[in-house]
This record gives sequence, structure tokens and C-alpha cells, in this order.
Amino acid sequence: MQDEFSSIGKMLIFIGASIAILGFLIVFAQKSGGNGLFGWFGNLPLDIRINRENFRLYFPIGSSIILSIILSVIIGIINKFIR
Repeated sequence: MQDEFSSIGKMLIFIGASIAILGFLIVFAQKSGGNGLFGWFGNLPLDIRINRENFRLYFPIGSSIILSIILSVIIGIINKFIR
């Protein structure tokens, strides 16, 4: 019973810290005008952008790949520390 509460507590602390870090990054990106820390995101070579007169298509393949790699590394590191 004690172990269950301990693991739930650790999970809640991790979720809270993750939300706080994400909030900080969003505020920091807004203050930098969008071209600072995250200015590269959405402008990578594999990001497809088609603009026509009445049609707009944006398909961020490159940004999705980079985001997937970064999140996989972060989750792998967290998984190493938890287990």
C-alpha cells in the first residue's frame, strides 16, 4: 500500500514539473517574438507549405520528425531514472 502511494506521488510530481516547464517554454517563446528559441520550428527543409489563392496547406514533416526524436530521448531518459 505504501509503495502505491509513493509511485503515485512521484508521478504527480513529474507531471506537475513537466507542466511548469512547458508553461515556461511557451511564455519564453512568446516573449522572444516567435523567432527566438522556437523560430526554426515549422521552417525545416521537409516542412511542406503550399499557398494558393483560396487554398493553404501546411504539412510539417520535418518538424514532426525532430519533435518525435526529442520526445523519444526525453521519455527514454525519464524511463531510465524511474526504473
